Amino acid sequence: MHDHDEYLYFLRRAFDGLLGALEQLERLGDDLGNTAPPLPGANSPYAIAHHCVAVADYWLGHVVAGRRVDRDRPSEFTAKGNARQLREEVDALFVRLDADLREALPSQPPRNVPPADFEGPERPLSVGGVQLHVLEELAQHHGQVQITRDLLRTGALA
Repeated sequence: MHDHDEYLYFLRRAFDGLLGALEQLERLGDDLGNTAPPLPGANSPYAIAHHCVAVADYWLGHVVAGRRVDRDRPSEFTAKGNARQLREEVDALFVRLDADLREALPSQPPRNVPPADFEGPERPLSVGGVQLHVLEELAQHHGQVQITRDLLRTGALA
């Protein structure tokens, strides 16, 4: 067992929750996973979950490990797809993250500093701080997807 296995366990639980909510919506049909609530700036559950994959890949792969990650943040919020596709993306992400975090110690500084215009902590972070930031993002978006799923399931957005 590696030092990062416990972190990846909790990260996977968060992703499994996002994927589970998408799968529930897909069973109802009508492409509900790609439906955004009729609110200004709202995003579909799929787009939010897809954004989370990009967040984890960027912050843990690029910032922590120094791996090149090309990110198109605006397109993350307009992405469309299904839970099966996203599950494949998440599985591939975890293969990369296992390698990315294998040599990273929580107390070390990350290899890259994120651009100042990216949302996130406004102070230098350790690897452990970046990991907490990613879990913070996933926890926030997991709840957002669950609430949106519940509204879409009950037809409250129609």
